[in-house]
Amino acid sequence: MDKTTYQPVFELTRGKTVESVHYGAFAVVDVTGQIVLSHGNPNTITFLRSSAKPFQALPFIENGGDVYWGLSLPEVAILCASHSGTDEHVTVLSQIQAKISVTQDNLLCGVHPPIDEPTRMAMLERGEEPTPNRHNCSGKHTGMLAHARMINAPIEDYINPEHPVQIRILQAFSEMCEVNPRRVAIGIDGCSAPVFAIPLWNAALGYARLCHPVELDPQRAQACRTITHAMTTHPEMVAGPGKFDTRLMAATHGKIVSKGGAEGYQQVGIMPDVIKSGSPGIGIALKISDGDRRGIVRPAVTLEILRRLGAITPSELEELAEFGPRLPVTNWREIIVGEAYPIF
Repeated sequence: MDKTTYQPVFELTRGKTVESVHYGAFAVVDVTGQIVLSHGNPNTITFLRSSAKPFQALPFIENGGDVYWGLSLPEVAILCASHSGTDEHVTVLSQIQAKISVTQDNLLCGVHPPIDEPTRMAMLERGEEPTPNRHNCSGKHTGMLAHARMINAPIEDYINPEHPVQIRILQAFSEMCEVNPRRVAIGIDGCSAPVFAIPLWNAALGYARLCHPVELDPQRAQACRTITHAMTTHPEMVAGPGKFDTRLMAATHGKIVSKGGAEGYQQVGIMPDVIKSGSPGIGIALKISDGDRRGIVRPAVTLEILRRLGAITPSELEELAEFGPRLPVTNWREIIVGEAYPIF
């Protein structure tokens, strides 16, 4: 790997001594394809993981799937989600599945306990076992099933890369991000669905177009607006209580679309006219090289990028102070022993 691929982005101190340094790379690209800001190599190729979910829902919405099945905005939002598995999330998923005549037993995402801790503890107390609808990717999988049902395609193997739904997803993703489909690296995500690796620059361009679909054909442009409107008006569906994506979108009131992915990946889209009157839509793609297992680096670096771009106000930053950009480092007695902050 080229030494310039990832550069220092975040450090933690103990006292006045730097104890840890995290490396990363990011690209900030406007809807015209111009790089506004970057760090490390903007052409770094890496998997989007769950940040790809709005793109995976796009061809379904573009072909009228939300109208065909009569989906509400919360239901559209959860198709793009890495939700926390709360009872509210399960209720919305069950509503969609009833409309498309499937059950959670048709989902091929697997099963894990809900991410939301109060929900997990409540389930343990009542002896309730996790089910597929508690899986954080069950919204995406439900959307793929809805797409398959709509086009009369088989639902037994809807995650097969050769399935008509997956072919449509790859085509739409490639067009949005301006990458030849043959150059998109395909992997298998944690939920068993196909997942894509492309350069950060291209992924950022895709989010800029998602938020500002000025040069897209009318049908796709309207689908982009439907998706971003659903995500920003119902951010609780996209992640869950206390989660960064939900909190960021709630605090910025429709100005910003946010969707994280596993292994330290984060994407953000900024709506047109947010930075100043006449400013274009902007996309951000960020990768923390070590995967950010503690989960503190991506939010802090994202907020610092937004601050430097002028895309977030001081009051909004104050509302999100629990995520950074600067954070205290505490010990088990909650004594402040150092500080953590972006350094790019």
